Amino acid sequence: MSALPFGVLVLIFAAAAAVVWVAGIQLSKTTDVLDARWHIGSAFGGLIILAVATNLPEIAITVSAAASGNLEVAVGNILGGIALQTVVLVILDAFGRRGRGVRPLTYRAASLVLVLEAAVVVAVLTVVMAGSQLPGDLIVARLSPDVVLIAALWLAGLFLVQRAGHHLPWHENGVAPDGAPHATGHRRAKPRPPHHTMSTAAVVTVFVVSALATLGAGVVLERAGDAIADEIGLSGVLFGATILALATALPEISTGLQAIRQGDDNLAMSDIFGGNAFLPVLFLVATLISGQAVLPQANGADIYLTALGALLTLVYIVGLIFRPAKKVIGMGVDSLTVLVLYGLGIAGLFAVAA
Repeated sequence: MSALPFGVLVLIFAAAAAVVWVAGIQLSKTTDVLDARWHIGSAFGGLIILAVATNLPEIAITVSAAASGNLEVAVGNILGGIALQTVVLVILDAFGRRGRGVRPLTYRAASLVLVLEAAVVVAVLTVVMAGSQLPGDLIVARLSPDVVLIAALWLAGLFLVQRAGHHLPWHENGVAPDGAPHATGHRRAKPRPPHHTMSTAAVVTVFVVSALATLGAGVVLERAGDAIADEIGLSGVLFGATILALATALPEISTGLQAIRQGDDNLAMSDIFGGNAFLPVLFLVATLISGQAVLPQANGADIYLTALGALLTLVYIVGLIFRPAKKVIGMGVDSLTVLVLYGLGIAGLFAVAA
């Protein structure tokens, strides 16, 4: 795409973003229906089904980069967007449900299941940072111990979240007594037309088509974004952590806003935490394909952004526990804190990437 005129690149970028946005809305609606019909719960559905679907572009880019031996791209693609995807929760908090008397997102979605999901994200990112310090030749059977541990933590997290969705030995089973009335791990509102009148096969078809559209358009976003960054002379790390990360986070934004409008705040938050926990698992795939240790290829900016993502997630863990009841500048105190920390973090990134 680098040979195309700048104006054409911008149009391609915008068109791909529009496709991702529309497909993301359909993914959220169909996931909500499938959660109900297959009785898997919105928290678990957001953690695995929706999170994997909305991260299909990252999966494709990682596999392609690993197959071509460009491990730096694979690492940067995964780690560069985790912090920004956490900031998506700020957007969902500020614009998901507005009006007088509307509580912040973490007040409405307060649940120990979500706290557990966020804790899995922090655990996985901690192993990522530790794994980046291992020697590059620590490979056995095309695997390194860090990527195996990341995958094991993710699977353990899935097991714990599924179990927590059935029972927790806490008051109201882990849900705040004055939170929105729903059972842990299940939706709060009925799916809206037309999807709830469709057959399960038709819903699955819409889901698959939307996922494929997200995959194709997401890859176009990545390629067009890289070309635009070259045209304007912006560092790949800086562009990837800001504009490109925001563009590739469009599936999470559209699915999250749709989930909140359907009354399912848990699904919206689970999609973000689930995606952030799932993305580092792709390092195992990249290691298997390339036969090389992937995480030692991470540069200082990658590790910096990983630490920032963990810090922002911790802020939301505190928010889910303390449940701020009032909004400040249209969002919860936790979301405002995340926004400020992210801004400071990006400012620091300029120094790291210099």
